[in-house]
Amino acid sequence: MGLIDYSREPRSDIAFVDMKSFYASVECVQRGLNPLTTSLCVMSRSDNSKGLILAASPTFKKVFGRDNVSRSYDLPFNIHTRRFNFYRAKQAGLAIDPDYIHFIESWARRTLIVPPRMGLYIEQNIAIQKIFQNYAPKEDILPYSIDEGFIDLTHSLTYFAGRPSQDRRQDLDDLADQIQHQIWQETGIYSTIGLSNANPLLAKLALDNEAKKTPTMRANWSYEDVESKVWAIPKMTDFWGIGHRMETQLNKLGIRSIKDLANANPDLLKKELGVIGLQLFFHANGVDESKVRQPYQPKSKGLGNSQVLPKDYYRQEDIELVLAEMAEQVAIRLRKRRKQTACVAIYVGFSRDCDHRPISCQITIDPTQHTGTLIQHVLYLFRRHYQGGPVRNIGVRYDKLIDQDIVYYSLFDDPVQADHQQKLDHTIDQIRTRFGFIAVQKASALKENSRSIARSKLIGGHSAGGLDGLV
Repeated sequence: MGLIDYSREPRSDIAFVDMKSFYASVECVQRGLNPLTTSLCVMSRSDNSKGLILAASPTFKKVFGRDNVSRSYDLPFNIHTRRFNFYRAKQAGLAIDPDYIHFIESWARRTLIVPPRMGLYIEQNIAIQKIFQNYAPKEDILPYSIDEGFIDLTHSLTYFAGRPSQDRRQDLDDLADQIQHQIWQETGIYSTIGLSNANPLLAKLALDNEAKKTPTMRANWSYEDVESKVWAIPKMTDFWGIGHRMETQLNKLGIRSIKDLANANPDLLKKELGVIGLQLFFHANGVDESKVRQPYQPKSKGLGNSQVLPKDYYRQEDIELVLAEMAEQVAIRLRKRRKQTACVAIYVGFSRDCDHRPISCQITIDPTQHTGTLIQHVLYLFRRHYQGGPVRNIGVRYDKLIDQDIVYYSLFDDPVQADHQQKLDHTIDQIRTRFGFIAVQKASALKENSRSIARSKLIGGHSAGGLDGLV
C-alpha cells in the first residue's frame, strides 16, 4: 500500500488533449486524404538529403519504422529516387530480400514528403483552441504545446453531463468523446485524450502510457489507479520528469521502478536529490497539486535565438554578418519586452566534419537595449574566441534583464547621443511592426550569405507555407 491518504488530496476533472501526428494530419486533411491511412512526412528542407523529419503520419511510422525528429538519410529509401537504400539497410541490419525491397519501394512511391507550413499549423491550432472554449473558459485552458493542451472541466462537467450523476469518471469520458468528435468534425484531425478525475499529472500519464493504445484513444487515470497503473509503468524513463541521467541516480539509491520510487524514504530522496527527489516521490504516488489556472512561471527569463545555417560558413566576415543580424533580431525582442540586458552570450557550433570544440561564452555589460552596442559585444566575443573553422550553428542570448526605464550612463557616454540612438531604434521597430521586418534593412542584407530576409519569412524556424514538397 502507498503512503498517501488520497481523501485529503484535491480533485479536478482534467482532459489532456493531444492532436494525433498534428503537422502530418493537417497536411493530409489539406489534400483531402485520411490522416490515419496516408503515408506522409513533414520534412524541413525536403529538397536536401539531410532534411529533418519533423512529423510523420501513423502509416509512415509503421511502414518505415521512423518516428519524428530523425533525418532523411535514416530512411530505408532515397527520398528523390524512391529506390531502396541498400547502404542504410545494411547499416541498420534490415532484411535485404526481394519481398522487403518491393514493399519499401512500393510504399515509397505512394509517400508524400512535404515541407512544413507553420502558418497553417498555427491557424489550425487557433481553430482547435476555439473548440476547447466551447467546453471551458479561457482561464481553464492551458496550451502545453502547439498540438497539446490541458482543459480543466471541473466547473463545466455537470452542465455537459446533462443529468445529476455520481459517476464523474463516466461523465468525463462522455464529454471527452464529444470534444474528440467536434475536433474531427471541424478540422478532420484525430485526437487522443488522457483523462483524470484527480489532477493534471495523472491525465498526462494516462495519455502517454495508455490512451494512445486504446480503440477510443482515451484513458482515465485517477487516484484509484495509482497502484495498478502508475506503479506498473514498465520503464522509469516513461514517467514524466525522469530521463536517463535521473534514472541512473535513482538506480544508485536502489530504486529501479516507479513502485520503488513511490515507496522510498522521502527524506532520503530529498537528501540525495534535493527538492526534485521529493517531487518525484509525490508524483510516483499520483500527487500533483498544480492547477491549470495557475501554471508555473519562471522567476526570470532571458531572451535568445539560434539557427542552423543552410551550409557551412568558412569566411569570418560571413559568420560575423549572421551574428550581427541575430544580435539585432534579439535586440528587437528585448525592446518589445521593455527590457535591457546586462549579459550577452554567444554560441558557435562547427560543422560535423570539423573537430573544433564549440564556442560558448558570455560577457557582463552595462545594461542596454541599443542594437549597435549589442552587436559590438556579440562580435567582440566572437573575435576573441574564434580561431577558424567551418561554422554551422550559431546562437545569441541576452540575460540579466532589467526594466528599460532604469537608465545607466557612464562617464564616457553622451546622454544626448544615447537618447537619439534609443529613439532611432524604437522608430525602426515601429516601422517594421507596421510594414514588416524587411521594410527597413541594412544594405548587407542583400549579400549572398545574409540570413536576415530569409529568416523573416519563417515561423518557428520553418517555412510559413506555400511550398509543394516532394510528391
